[in-house]
Amino acid sequence: MEPDQLVLGVGTRLQHTQFGPGVIVGVRYATYLISFIHHGIKEIDKTDDKLEEIIAENVTAEVETVAAVEKSLLKILRQWSDVTEIVPIGDKWIGGTMLLQAADKTLKPKEIPIDDFFHKIVMLRDRLRVLEQNINSNKKLSDEEKVGIQQYITRCYGSLTTFNVLFKNKEQWFVGDKGGKDE
Repeated sequence: MEPDQLVLGVGTRLQHTQFGPGVIVGVRYATYLISFIHHGIKEIDKTDDKLEEIIAENVTAEVETVAAVEKSLLKILRQWSDVTEIVPIGDKWIGGTMLLQAADKTLKPKEIPIDDFFHKIVMLRDRLRVLEQNINSNKKLSDEEKVGIQQYITRCYGSLTTFNVLFKNKEQWFVGDKGGKDE
């Protein structure tokens, strides 16, 4: 790489002759943290002559914090893979069952492991996220159409807030419209 390209930013796509294609997920003083598709995250010297810039992004002289690297990596993983994040269920629900009892007590209740039910809720959330990404990247939809569809997805998230009680971590909860207020 050229010496004047030492300040490539997070999101820059690169090609490395040894590790293949990758994306910068962190910038340090003398190195880049690069997530390679087939080799994971590697710390590569900024002057490494095996690096070739493909698409520069966020070119800056600032050094990224660890939190920014984590946030960038999660964003990249969501965009580039169908791997879902590991979402832990609340401790009190582990090994529990959910009982669905009809109003007619003569009918046998349906018992479902909460872990299975929780997994389906998380899969639904992941699929809504993929749907959002597909809508946002769709070139045929106008911005107005995208906003309209996004509003329906937000309402879906709002309808699913009932299941937040199952999540161990609050930051993984479903969030709806919050009353339509701008914050």
